[in-house]
Amino acid sequence: MLRHPFGRWAAVGSLLAAMALASGCGTARPDRGQAAPTATAPAAVSPSPAITAAATEDLRDPAEVVSEDGLLKTRIVVERKKVRLAGRDLWALTYNGLYMPPTLRLQPGDRMEITFENRLPDKVTNYTNLHVHGMHVSPSGNSDNIFLSIDPGKTFDFKYQFLKSLEPGTYWYHPHPHTQSAAQTAGGMAGLIVVDGLDRYMPPPLRGITEHSIALKDFQIVGDQIKTTDLKMGAPTTRTVNGQLNPRIRIRPGETQLWRIANIGANIFYKVALPGTTFHVVAQDGYPVNKVFPVDSIVIPAGARYDVLVQGGKAGTKELITQPYNSGKAGNQFPQATLATVVSSGAPVEQAALPTAFAPVDDLGKEPVAARKTIVFTENKAGTLFYVNGKQFDHNRIDFRAKLNTVEEWTIRNDSDEVHSFHVHTNDFQVMSINGKPDPNYGLQDTVDVPVRGNIVIRSRFVDFPGKTVLHCHILNHEDAGMMATLQIDK
Repeated sequence: MLRHPFGRWAAVGSLLAAMALASGCGTARPDRGQAAPTATAPAAVSPSPAITAAATEDLRDPAEVVSEDGLLKTRIVVERKKVRLAGRDLWALTYNGLYMPPTLRLQPGDRMEITFENRLPDKVTNYTNLHVHGMHVSPSGNSDNIFLSIDPGKTFDFKYQFLKSLEPGTYWYHPHPHTQSAAQTAGGMAGLIVVDGLDRYMPPPLRGITEHSIALKDFQIVGDQIKTTDLKMGAPTTRTVNGQLNPRIRIRPGETQLWRIANIGANIFYKVALPGTTFHVVAQDGYPVNKVFPVDSIVIPAGARYDVLVQGGKAGTKELITQPYNSGKAGNQFPQATLATVVSSGAPVEQAALPTAFAPVDDLGKEPVAARKTIVFTENKAGTLFYVNGKQFDHNRIDFRAKLNTVEEWTIRNDSDEVHSFHVHTNDFQVMSINGKPDPNYGLQDTVDVPVRGNIVIRSRFVDFPGKTVLHCHILNHEDAGMMATLQIDK
């Protein structure tokens, strides 16, 4: 049975918020935002210290389910199971019994059919659904409709028809039930989607090169389970790549590889670097860039993805790390941590010339603007309630309207003392400026950070798919606590 889950939880959400405010006493807290409780972990217990380890095993790319003859057809079973993770047996929320589920791999123009079965414990908080993050596809019916809910014991058939114009790159899938998105994603429910086609923009020597998924997943531990309740972003957190603790990534000196770096966790930031090595970005958020640009480190908020070219250095080892990152005085300070160990070894190869010009991209700065909107992110002093234009999320209310086949310009303002991460479903956007400074147009994206007490200006073209969709902060603790709004795209 399908239903809208939000109505019956409105009163519960209000009660939880009131309790949180009472316990916070109206003062600022260092750990911002909490997800609503689930039945999987005690709320009052602090997580164990983060787990670290020496590199003892090679990186394993996730298994893949690949489309055939224009159709990707698979089954996803949601269940709570014990998994072997970071040297321990831990209870996790899984897709098909795996902490790192299969990558769904398809071509532009393909169809995707997913039989989705919910085997979570039969508790009222364990309804779920499925969101294909970043994908330009219908937000209605049995497609990318986050207003649907699948109860425990129920099965639903999702069907997606992708356009031939679907951009090649890296996407991901995760649950999106309001008040439970953070808990379920943090519990382990997240996997990658790859749309093939980047090769056509590569110079011939770089077509068919080795590629690796660098899926960044993090968790906190309470006893023998991954913590899903009372999530604190600043608490000790174990970070993994493809569910592995500090795996070895092998590369030959001079070799060029494609790494698909994706933050598919619920809340925390990564600032990814391989000291002494430059990342060359070829796609962002599933959208190929028009000009390959070099970076020494990449700040990746929850939900964002970067496809990068990496070239092997001289023989030896380096650590792929997440550098310290401060999300603001009302946010969190994330410590440095090792993600993987990169081993350059074997017979050297001649280093290939990297591309500069790459794919054609839209420039919405040249388009007429049909409407302008202002979207304001705020929060209460306790960091327990979050707002869009002074309102908390209500699925029955239409907050914004746009018209199909028009371009709009939105100013997203952050009136708080921590970074928020803006994300919108269905259509990507072009960042025009950040704090008034024009931003270079490398291509469209679906997730962007909004600076503390700052603003960004974006433009979006609404094409192909009318319907009701959402925009929100992709720090899922904040989304679950109200920082989401509905957008109706009219014909």
